[in-house]
Amino acid sequence: MLPRFPAVTRCLSLAALLAAGPAAALEFPLPPPGEDVIGQVQVIKAKYEDTFADIGTANDLGYLEMIAANPGVDPWLPGAGTEIVLPTRFILPPGPREGIVINLAEYRMYYYPKGQNVVHTYPLGIGREGWGSPIANTKVTAKTPNPTWTPPASIRKEHAADGDILPAVVPAGPDNPLGPFKFTLGVPGYLIHGSNKKFGIGMRTSHGCFRMFNNNVLELAKMAPVGVAVRIINEPYKLGVSAGKVYLEAHTPLDDKGDPSVVDKHTAVINALLKREDLVNNMRMNWDMVRDVVAAEDGMPVEIATPTTAQQPMVSSVPFDMQ
Repeated sequence: MLPRFPAVTRCLSLAALLAAGPAAALEFPLPPPGEDVIGQVQVIKAKYEDTFADIGTANDLGYLEMIAANPGVDPWLPGAGTEIVLPTRFILPPGPREGIVINLAEYRMYYYPKGQNVVHTYPLGIGREGWGSPIANTKVTAKTPNPTWTPPASIRKEHAADGDILPAVVPAGPDNPLGPFKFTLGVPGYLIHGSNKKFGIGMRTSHGCFRMFNNNVLELAKMAPVGVAVRIINEPYKLGVSAGKVYLEAHTPLDDKGDPSVVDKHTAVINALLKREDLVNNMRMNWDMVRDVVAAEDGMPVEIATPTTAQQPMVSSVPFDMQ
């Protein structure tokens, strides 16, 4: 079952999607003031040897967002010729478009280079159960190429319990879990860094730090200076405007520790809408579509509201239960 694919094709014809092809890197021009949506969803045909991990690596997409966008498709053996949706359309995170913004709920980073009218976006690995990534306003305090890794006592103890004795210091190189570069953050103990394993980007696999594909962290290292602001948020429901219409992007909610959360989705979405009253005033809401988007949690922006007219008055009540 592919419940979200019809919503994608409302915006783009299948022929246009197929023609778009995969992106080499996710860099987009910033939309004009009052607009929030970047990129376009794409579709490719899998080759016989493809896996979601391979496709994600080639297109700057994380593993879980590939699964969410392609329900019912085997992530390890999609099959030659299978159409694979690449969820490369995004609503920009709420708040200032400056510095580095990390949204835990979508396992994704956005970087706004100062003085440039572009945004770069990258998939991230975040903290797994018991090692949640923080929600914070901080900054990059240091940049280190070819870092060594000094495993904390807690991690050495965890590995030792599994019979894996870690050295006191792991030198730079292919066996170093920090990859080729690390950014030290103002939150003690947390880093943005590369990885010696491509699998796990876009998932909850780290001890709280933020893992990137190595080519991505090296690209970011050339652009982001020491002192750049880092804003870490947790927003499963993002709202934005494109061409006068309101879009909603839904992800599986995480709690404040970065763990999957059982929430009252009805309340969470209404709170997200209330925070963006500037968007929904004088709009006619399609509540059925809101319900479908929230149920799918596929991470792709879908139109949920259009400007009202005299013949179509604004609907302000919520005539359904999203739980």
